Formats: sequence, C-alpha cells, structure tokens
Amino acid sequence: MKKTTKISTKIKILGALLIFLMLSALSTTIYLNQQNVKDALVINIVGKQRMLTQKIAKNIFYIHYSSNKDFYELNAATDEFIKAFNTLKHGNKEKEISSAPTDKISVQLIEVNLLWERFYEDIQNFKLYSNSDDINKDAKLKTLIATIYKDNTILLENVDKLVTLYTEHSETKTEYMESFQYLVTVILLMLLIYSLLQLKSIESHVDQFINYSKMLAADKNGIKIEPIKLETQSEREIVEVSDTINCFINKINSAIDYSNEALLQSQRASDKLEELTDEFDTILNELKNASLVSSHLNISENIVIESAEKLFNATKKLQNLKIELEKLTKSCQDNII
Repeated sequence: MKKTTKISTKIKILGALLIFLMLSALSTTIYLNQQNVKDALVINIVGKQRMLTQKIAKNIFYIHYSSNKDFYELNAATDEFIKAFNTLKHGNKEKEISSAPTDKISVQLIEVNLLWERFYEDIQNFKLYSNSDDINKDAKLKTLIATIYKDNTILLENVDKLVTLYTEHSETKTEYMESFQYLVTVILLMLLIYSLLQLKSIESHVDQFINYSKMLAADKNGIKIEPIKLETQSEREIVEVSDTINCFINKINSAIDYSNEALLQSQRASDKLEELTDEFDTILNELKNASLVSSHLNISENIVIESAEKLFNATKKLQNLKIELEKLTKSCQDNII
C-alpha cells in the first residue's frame, strides 16, 4: 500500500487554488471597473469633439450672418477641440489616458487630424476675411462658408467613426473581462466540487479506519487479529498509522501462534505420558505377586508420575502465557479505540 499524497498536502493545494482564483476574480473586477471609468472618460472626450465641430460651424455661421464680430466662443471651442484631440493622439498621464489603443483607432485619428488641419485653416481664413477691408471679401467669405459647411460634414462623419471605434473597443474589452470572470467562476465552482469530493474521500478513508477499530473492540474471541486493509488511495497519514498498528498486530499474532503450538506439543507429551502410566498400571497388576519387581516398577512409576506432573505444570504455565497474551491483545484493542 503506497500513497504519496498527504491530507495536509491536499488541503494546502486546494486552499491555495481557491485563494488564487478568488484573488484573480477580485483583481479582475477591480481592473474592469477602473478600465470602464477610463473608457467612459475617453468616449466622453471623443463625443465632445463631435459636439465641438458643430459648435464651431454654428459660431461661424452666426458671425457671418450677423453684425457681431466676436470670436471668443469660436476661439474657445477651437482651443478645446485641439487640446482634447492632442489627448486622444498622445494620451494624458495626469488623467491616466493612453494613446490610440488599436491600429484602427490610430488610423482614424490620422484621418481626423488631416481633416481638422484643413478645417482649422478655413477657420483662420474666415476670421481673417471677416476683419478684412478687401472689396472681394464677401465673395471669398461666401466660397469659404460653403467649404466650411462641406468640410464640417465630412469632419463630423469621421469623428462619429472615431466615437464608434472607441465604443466598440471599450465593449470588446468589457466582454473579454466578463468572459474571464465567467471562466474564473466556472473554474472556482469546479474546484469547490472537486474539494467536496476529496473531503468526502478523506472522510470515507477515516470512517473505514474507525470502523475497523470498532470491529476490533467488539471482537471478544481475542484469538487472532486480522490486519487492517485500506484502499490503495488512502492518504499517507492513515496509511502510516495503519502500518504501525498492523506491525504490532502481526507481532501479537506471531506470539499467540507460538504459544498455541507450544501448548499443543505439551498436551501431546502429557497424553503420551498418561498412556505410559496406564501401561505401567497394567504391568503392575500382572506382576503384583513379585515384590522385587513391584518395588522397581513402583520407583519407575513414581518417576513417570513426577515427569507427568512437571509436564502438567509446564502445560499450565503455557496456558497462563496464552491468557496473558490474550489480555495483551485485549489491551491493544482498547488502546486502538
């Protein structure tokens, strides 16, 4: 019977795996929440870029078709768009925002940047022509307004694509994290089931050992003890205890066998001497008139009787030895309990 796995080892391994999986699930949840916060911030920035393009176009149209030549809101919206767009392109360490997370987003940022540069040039030209005294400024502004309207629509569409890409990236990452959480949960449940099966197996092996101990305690014969027979999958601690007890039981059984054999031999010798005594009695009866012969035979008979008594005493001592061994066996059974 050989088993290398200990009960303590099983418990340590199962405990370590459970702790690892729970920490993994916890850390994944925390990371997922942090990423959701960052992704929401980035998506909010990208979505605001779409709003700023419309705000810039609206301010240009308002300034062009009114007598108000205040460019404050236009400049503020333009500066805000540039600052936010730089955050998307290069990231922001203070806000823990990284640069373009995927190649598709990176390509789309380049496309938006090209469109924005052309759109920004139109904005600067509009401000320049609006404050110009050129007699042809109305025609130039009309052409420029038409260009801004067209470019703004194209810019708005590409910013919308950028919003979609950032949203899809965030959703993909969230789905991946959720799948990982589901996987960890399934593994955790499987590990819990495996742990219950292992604990049940350990309990079964311990019950087998306890039932054997109770069987020894209930056995009143005390003649010979059967060694413990455990399953090959029993844990090392149980195997070591059973091997120790079996070793002691084998020694007791060997001593009992030896005493029984000696007792049997002594009994046979006693029977032989009794037969000899009977034969001497028969001879004495036949020769009772021969006094000399009777005298010698009486002496021989006394010797035989004395030898028989010695053998009887030896037999009695061996019986006492057997009783003591039986008491020792009974005491070992009590100790096992």
